[in-house]
Amino acid sequence: MFILLEGKPIAEKIKTALAAEIAMLKTKHGKSPKLVALQIGDNASSAVYVKAQKKAAESIGIEYELKMLPQDLSQSEVENVISDLNKDISTSAVILQMPVPKGIDPKILVNMIAPGKDAEGMHPENLGKILSGQYRIAPCTAMAVMELLESTGIKLYGKEVVVVGHSEIVGKPLSIMLLNKFATTTVCHIATGERGTLPDHVKRAEVLIVAVGKAGVVKGEWIKDGAIVIDVGINKVGDKIVGDVEFESAAKKASYITPVPGGVGPLTTTILMRNAMEQFKAKL
Repeated sequence: MFILLEGKPIAEKIKTALAAEIAMLKTKHGKSPKLVALQIGDNASSAVYVKAQKKAAESIGIEYELKMLPQDLSQSEVENVISDLNKDISTSAVILQMPVPKGIDPKILVNMIAPGKDAEGMHPENLGKILSGQYRIAPCTAMAVMELLESTGIKLYGKEVVVVGHSEIVGKPLSIMLLNKFATTTVCHIATGERGTLPDHVKRAEVLIVAVGKAGVVKGEWIKDGAIVIDVGINKVGDKIVGDVEFESAAKKASYITPVPGGVGPLTTTILMRNAMEQFKAKL
């Protein structure tokens, strides 16, 4: 019998602790964190995330400002906006909303955000700190996965962990975080799939994390009995939202498994708020 690993209860605990700390710091220092979100042009999917971020921020006492920039702004003009935010002492943290219009290089913009104001933990300096295990902030989805794993109470030391997907926002930073916990970590990617060895790796996993963005890429029959399964994928199939793992068949074999939606998703926005809070505290 599996245990459903839901993100919302964990997110609520983190938010409660953050709200209390923000209230205490406001009383002591007379100020609170401010998160600025940059959005270039109108985008329906981005608008959904902005709404969720604003709601989460305001619920715990973080000031949230959305800077809407024109669709036709040039790369250098957006860079100037970021440069101004880096200098603005009232801004604690900055996030660049994705996607950005064609002709804009998001990597350059993310790298321009000052490491001490990077809300997503994606600046090279902040990513580099993960290598030594001396990080205050980290990419939100990767940290959400670590929070879910910690909530199970299971020690990762020596565990066979397989990460499917090696993106810069999930797979790569997550694999280092797992190594920092002394997990025996294997990272699979498109070449693993093309070679046909993905099932072999998955079958060995005591902890399986899948972040590919392809519905049903991992079959339930591959899951090791008693494995912990964290499904990061969010895919629309018809009128349903599904993950990267075949849930029904995987749940028959897993000890813990995340639902999609409702698993990793509710935690990512909360981790963003915690990152913003960490950046604020570092300046006090």
